Order: sequence, then structure tokens, then C-alpha cells
Amino acid sequence: SDAALKSPPGRPLPTEPRLTVHSTAAGQITLTRDLASQRPGTYGLAGNGSHAVVGPVLRDAPHLPDTVVRRLERVTHGSLHPRDRVWLTPNLHVGNPGTALGLKYADVDVPGELGPLPAWFVPAVRETWVITVHGLGATREHPLNIMEFLHRRHFPVLDLAYRGDLGAPRPPDGLSHLGATEWHDLDAAIRYAVGNGAERVVLHGWSTGATMALRAALHSKLRERVSGLILDSPVLD
Repeated sequence: SDAALKSPPGRPLPTEPRLTVHSTAAGQITLTRDLASQRPGTYGLAGNGSHAVVGPVLRDAPHLPDTVVRRLERVTHGSLHPRDRVWLTPNLHVGNPGTALGLKYADVDVPGELGPLPAWFVPAVRETWVITVHGLGATREHPLNIMEFLHRRHFPVLDLAYRGDLGAPRPPDGLSHLGATEWHDLDAAIRYAVGNGAERVVLHGWSTGATMALRAALHSKLRERVSGLILDSPVLD
């Protein structure tokens, strides 16, 4: 299919398993054993009113056969208790560039074909801007994962919310088209960047956002200003 239902902001995709918190200890959290809870890497762990960051599986930590122990890096919001229902998310931060990372930023509106698109702009001195585009099931908090890295290298960053996101226009049919229509919002962000001083842009997208970047690089009237693509798990045929 070339369309998908969008989850409400802050809620998991229907395919993302809900896990149960069994216990927490200093630097550790015990979760239900599942393919999801055993994924390698670092993830956000979201629940109703809570958010934490978990690291790798601690295979040598004592645990029951139906559980997994992961490193608990930090609790960023709320608290975690036994029997809480949680899910993994790519978002390692909550908030905005100021509250989450201590970066100076501005709330801006990008004029889009369906209406204004909210975005965070983090200024810097380079003439090449990085435009970040999250994927299906995430929010514009997801690109906060890389924003400090980009800021240290003096790249201005425009972090876009697109149709269907909180504060952005609703898609006419209420569906995500996995980049096939959403790329027009990224095209609007390219126009905004060039109109506000960017000589070139790098498009950094995840999942649906990566597909949006591919389509914009092919079809935008300003595609000659696109000097780079960073594509994480694009949606492809």
C-alpha cells in the first residue's frame, strides 16, 4: 500500500509492542522479554506521562526467563513503576532544542501548500543548512538526537513538522502517504531556507522523512540547492 494511518502524536504505531515494566534499580530496568525489548542500541522508552532512555541489554544481570534487563540511562520525564505499560521510541529527548539541549532556537512557520508548518530553527554560521525530517510514528523531537552534533559543527538546523503532525495541517484524507505527498512540505522548507539566507541545504530524513528527502531532491524546483542527502531507513518500493 502507498498509504498508512498516522498514530496520534505521542502514541506508538499499532505495530510497536507494549512492554511491561517489571522493576527498576540503579541504572537498570527490567522489561517483558520480547523481540522489541531485545533490540540492540539506545532508545527512548515512552509511557503514559513518562519518558526515559534505555541503553543495551545487560545479559549478565540476574533476571527471570520471561524478562530482559537493559541499562537505564536516565529518566527525562515522569517516573517508571512496576506494571507500567511502555514502548520503545527513537526519540531520545522530549521538549524543544532549548529545554532538551540548552540550544538557542526560534519557533518559525514555514508556508506550506496546506497551511503553516511549524518548525524549530537553530541558527549557526554556515551557509549550508540541514533540514531534518522525522519518520512515521515519530515527531520533530526525533531529530533532537543529532542536533547537538550539527550545532557543534556550526550548521544551521531547520527541524520541520509536516502534515499530520501536532500543530501542522491535517492531510485531506487523514492518511500518511509515506512521502508521496508529504515531500511538498519539505519542498516548502527548502524554499524557506533559501529565502532566509541558505546557499545550500542538506536533507536528513528518517523513514518517511527519508523518502520525502529523495523525492524533494528529484522534483523540487530548487533541487540544485540540495548539496547532500542523509537517508535513514527510507520507505522504498
